[in-house]
Amino acid sequence: SMAERQRALAEEILRDPAVESLSSFIGIDGVNTTLNSGRIQINLKPLDERRIFATDVIRRLQAGLARIPGITLFMQPVQDLTVEDRVSRTQYQYSLEHPDPKELAVWVPRFLEKLRSLPELTDVASDQLNQGLQVRLRIDRDTASRLGITPQMIDDTLYDAFGQRQISTMFTQLNQYRVVLEVQPHFKDEPQDLDRIYLRTAAGGQVPLSAFCRLEESAVPLSVNHQGQFPSVTVSFNLAPGASLGAAVRAIEAGRKEIGLPIAFQAGFEGTAQAFQASLQGEWLLILAALVTVYIVLGVLYESYIHPITILSTLPSAGVGAVIALMICGQDFSVIALIGVILLLGIVKKNAIMMIDFALDAERREGMAPREAIYQACLLRLRPILMTTMAALLGGVPLALGSGVGSELRRPLGITMIGGLLFSQVLTLYTTPVIYLAFDRLARRRPVPQPPAAAPGSEAHA
Repeated sequence: SMAERQRALAEEILRDPAVESLSSFIGIDGVNTTLNSGRIQINLKPLDERRIFATDVIRRLQAGLARIPGITLFMQPVQDLTVEDRVSRTQYQYSLEHPDPKELAVWVPRFLEKLRSLPELTDVASDQLNQGLQVRLRIDRDTASRLGITPQMIDDTLYDAFGQRQISTMFTQLNQYRVVLEVQPHFKDEPQDLDRIYLRTAAGGQVPLSAFCRLEESAVPLSVNHQGQFPSVTVSFNLAPGASLGAAVRAIEAGRKEIGLPIAFQAGFEGTAQAFQASLQGEWLLILAALVTVYIVLGVLYESYIHPITILSTLPSAGVGAVIALMICGQDFSVIALIGVILLLGIVKKNAIMMIDFALDAERREGMAPREAIYQACLLRLRPILMTTMAALLGGVPLALGSGVGSELRRPLGITMIGGLLFSQVLTLYTTPVIYLAFDRLARRRPVPQPPAAAPGSEAHA
C-alpha cells in the first residue's frame, strides 16, 4: 500500500546522518490532488553539524531511495525566497498547454521521453495522471424494464452501498455523530464486488446487478490541471550534477523542436527557470545602460568624447576574468554572478580614472607631453591603485570562502569580484597607457575648426 511504501522511504531517509527528523503526509491536501501521492518534509541538522549542503544530502539520499520499489521520491531544497506560484516536485518547471486534453495525452509522454534522454536533466516527471481506472455500468434497459427496475432504483442502490449516505444523527451531551450507511470495506475492493449488489424486482424477488448491467473498464485521468482556462501539464525537472541552468534551458528548447511539437501548444518555463530566462533577456540591456551612464558622466567630467572610452576599455578584461574564475570554480553564471559583474563596472574603472585624471590635469595645467604625463601618472598612482584593488579583492574573499548558512548563494559574487579584479589589475596597468596615447593621437589628428577670415575691405569700428 501507499502507507507501507512511504514508510519505507521514511526509514531509509532517517538513516542518513545529516537528517534530524521528518514529517510524512499521504493523500489529498493543499498540495496533492490524488490519493496515490504524498509528501515528506525532511528537516536537516544545522550546517555546522552535517558539514555538507542540502543539495549534497539530496544526491546522497537518491542512491538509497532509488532501490525502494513501487514508489518514487522527488526532492528539492526548500528556498526561503522563491518565485514559484505553486508547489512542485522539483526545483524547475516547464508547462505545456493545449485546448484538447487528448493532444496532451499524446505529446506529453513523447516530450518526457526526450527530456529523460538529456544528460543535463534528472528527476524528470509531470503532473499528468492518466493511469486512473473507471468502471461504467451499461444498463440493458429492456431486461431492467421487464424486471420492473428503473435507473433511479439503480442509482439509489449504488449510493446506499458506496456513497456514504447519512441516514441519522446521534446526539450526546458533548458531541453529535453522523450515522453513515455503506457496505463492509471488504465488499468494495474490486469492480467484481458489484456482482454482489442485489435489487428488488417488481415481483418482490431479488436479482443481482449483473443480470441487467454490464461492466466496462477504461483508463481516465485522475485529474486535469488548467492554466489560463486551458488544460495544461507541468513537466518538472532538476539539474544533473555539474549541469548549469542555462545549458538545461537550451537543451529543453532544442528537444522540443526535435520532436516536432505542434504550434498549437503553448509551451514555456515556469518559476525559477522562467525568471532565469527573463534575466538572460534583460542582462545585456542592463549592462549597456550602465556603460552608457558611465560614459556620459565621464564625458562631462573630463570634457572629452575620447578619454571616457579609454576608461571603459578596462571593463572587458574584468568580465573575462570573472567568467574564467567562475569556470575554474565550477560555478554557474547566475543572477548573483551578474550582480558581481555590474559591481565590477564601478570598481575596475577606478584604475584608469586615477591615471587618466592625473595625466589630463598634467597636460592642461603644466603643459606636459601626453607620453610624459601618462608615465608620471603610472608612477604616482600605482600605490593608491594597488591599495584600492587589494581592499576590494580582500573584501570578496569572505564571500568566496564562506561556509555558513547561505554561503552558496554569496559565493558566485565573491568569485566574480576576485577573478575580475585580479585579471584586470594585471592587464590594465599596461594597456591603459597604450590606449590613452593611441586615443590622444587620434584626437590630435582631427582638424581644429578655425574662425572665419574677415572679408576684404571690412573695417572694425570702436
